[in-house]
Amino acid sequence: MIVGMLQIVGRTVFDLPIEGYIDWIEFFAILYAVAGISYCQSKGGHIRMEILLGEMRGRLLWFFEALAVLIGLVIIGLLVYSTWQNFERAWSIGDSSMDIRLPLWPSKLVVPVALAVLWLRLLLQLAGYLRLLRDPTLPPVAVPIVQTTAETARKEIDEAMRALEIEQRQKTGRG
Repeated sequence: MIVGMLQIVGRTVFDLPIEGYIDWIEFFAILYAVAGISYCQSKGGHIRMEILLGEMRGRLLWFFEALAVLIGLVIIGLLVYSTWQNFERAWSIGDSSMDIRLPLWPSKLVVPVALAVLWLRLLLQLAGYLRLLRDPTLPPVAVPIVQTTAETARKEIDEAMRALEIEQRQKTGRG
């Protein structure tokens, strides 16, 4: 956003646009697109079938979670392979942007690397789910614990109440 603001100000006020602005934005946009994929997976933030999974408990839940992660491992593995080939092709032919001839291989390398990190995260989750499938009484490790809507609402209410209490103490001088 800062670069966009500099581009607008530079172009309109000083008649000095950033050379290859569009190429630079396209080059760095991939970072924003893939940077948080594994983190989101670790928090259970991706789209899930909560209507079905929310009703399951114990081994049945851990089985379907493990199955979903296994399917994800296969799909992400295929994506890592194909995006790596895309990177290698860009590297070998010296692929570059149209305007300022910016090399494109670094941005094309980010995708298979980020997907490989996601694949490793999924592998870790699979191990966690298989552990729970073997013994559902163990505490969950390396798997996201997705809260129900009611649990999430309760947590948000508690956090808001704590914030109000802190604010009240600060106003009365006791904090």
